[in-house]
Amino acid sequence: MPKVVQATWGGDPAGPTRSSRRPCTYGAYVPDPLRDWDVPLPVTLAADMADAEEAVRQLNTDADVAHNLEPLARFLLRAEAVASSHIEGLVLNVRRLARSEADAREGWGSPDATATAVLGNIRALDRALAIASDPTTPVTVDSLRDIHAALLVGTRDERWAGVIREEQNWIGGPNPCLAAFVPPPHKHVPALMEDLAAYISGDDHPAVLQAALAHGQFETIHPFADGNGRVGRALIQLVLRRRGLATRVVPPVSLILATHTDRYVDALTATRSLVSGASGQLAWVGLFVESTIRACRDSVAFSEELAQLERDHRARLGKVRANSTVDLLVTALPALPVFTVKTAAAFLGRSTVAVSQAVTAMVDAGVVRQIKMGRRNRAFEAVGLFEAFTGFERMLASPYAETEMSPPVRSVPGRP
Repeated sequence: MPKVVQATWGGDPAGPTRSSRRPCTYGAYVPDPLRDWDVPLPVTLAADMADAEEAVRQLNTDADVAHNLEPLARFLLRAEAVASSHIEGLVLNVRRLARSEADAREGWGSPDATATAVLGNIRALDRALAIASDPTTPVTVDSLRDIHAALLVGTRDERWAGVIREEQNWIGGPNPCLAAFVPPPHKHVPALMEDLAAYISGDDHPAVLQAALAHGQFETIHPFADGNGRVGRALIQLVLRRRGLATRVVPPVSLILATHTDRYVDALTATRSLVSGASGQLAWVGLFVESTIRACRDSVAFSEELAQLERDHRARLGKVRANSTVDLLVTALPALPVFTVKTAAAFLGRSTVAVSQAVTAMVDAGVVRQIKMGRRNRAFEAVGLFEAFTGFERMLASPYAETEMSPPVRSVPGRP
């Protein structure tokens, strides 16, 4: 049975008020383990869940998606990292992220703190997907710690990277007595994390349900000092990849959850019930299923826009020899939204001379444009790519996917 454990907060001797300095009593929530859960679902929700699984499969097999799979996968991974960070108050658009990524890659300077944090989120997602690549290898607590370590490396909180907490934490408020939510006392965390890892390693539930429950349980355990939300959303992608649904392309579920932040928080709060079983989970599972379907549907539409953008670029270039450096670079642009000749050469496996000639032809055709990184450093970005993504992001930030009828409800770039 889930339970609330009563404990005493000793007060903060350095607190600004008498009430903050006085001891107080609070309740910390301890959830049931996930393994062996019996999760009876309403018929309609079970049918919607089957639709969500099919939507993830379609995103990974659609003809236009498959045509440019790897570049689209990298672009959507960046979008997922930006949106997941946005939920935590780290606001950064994809263009700024791509330029910061190029800065860091080329050693042209240190990105700002926000960019560093979001780049860490990309590393965490990459690590989660790497862990998921071999479904025969069990996920362990160390696997989850590795994802957290990838998130925080290079940040001001790096000392906490991969370190499971050994003290009480809480969400919201100056102390646990006034908090919005108090996770389990630290003595319960190791057993709950072992259970979570074992649950993720299994296949007792459908993949979409498993991803939703794993995420909700991780957020409830809140095992780390910081970064729990971003790691928890990386677990969604880990499960979908490990179970064979998101084999190449991750559905940017966080782009939808960021649009419905209040519903997201309320649904997760409802999972912290004192009644055993799945009754408190239904609102969260329903929101997750809805968000997954929409993320996939709109990503397929975005892939079609990218395919059209590539066709427009090829029309500008005229006849292009198959497998030439220009041919390969045009296809790779979504994976290289900001690049240097050196970066593109390494990515394509071609010489810098060949890539330099290709870039010159593409600049002349208006397919890429030169930008300045710092005072003297030359880089390039694809014409129309960030504008296309801005339209995509604005659509996802609209509750009804129609920005003229329902304007974006969160911070997004202006209409291109």
